[in-house]
Amino acid sequence: MKYSNLSVWLLGLALVMASSCSEKGNSSDEKIRELEQKITQLEQNQVITPSNAQNVQPADPSTVSKFAFEKEVFDFGAINEGEVVEHLFTFKNDGQVPLIISNIQASCGCTSPEWSKTPVKPGDEGFVKVVFNSRGKSGVQSPTVTIQANTSPSVTRLRLKGTVNRSSATSSQPSAGPVKR
Repeated sequence: MKYSNLSVWLLGLALVMASSCSEKGNSSDEKIRELEQKITQLEQNQVITPSNAQNVQPADPSTVSKFAFEKEVFDFGAINEGEVVEHLFTFKNDGQVPLIISNIQASCGCTSPEWSKTPVKPGDEGFVKVVFNSRGKSGVQSPTVTIQANTSPSVTRLRLKGTVNRSSATSSQPSAGPVKR
């Protein structure tokens, strides 16, 4: 009796394994066929549009502004911990409509931005002032400021970069003021 129950049980297990193997084989075969089709399309230089892609129309140049920064990265070099660096990024509106900055966000609490709050007319200049406080920072630093505006693309990033030298003396003494560079 024990052997017949055991053999029935083993036979059932073998059937379950065989059916799961054949299902895996079918799904593997389907995946291989799909990949082969994609490779064929790529080889024929066919454009494959992902199923989750959205239709995006290029922006009409007459409806957007355009930043023209002299520089988008400012290297402040090496400073001592606790010093404050201040830099003024200037830009020109090279677009055909007034440039409006809707929001600016700093990458960390150590960086604070100020900017032209009024619309910048085509051909006029505006500014983004970035202040970086190195208190509590050391090593290579690269804070960014992300600007959202009626430009194409709608997001522009400005970056400061430099090295903050660790200094035990400056952490206990207040900074003498911002270092303009």
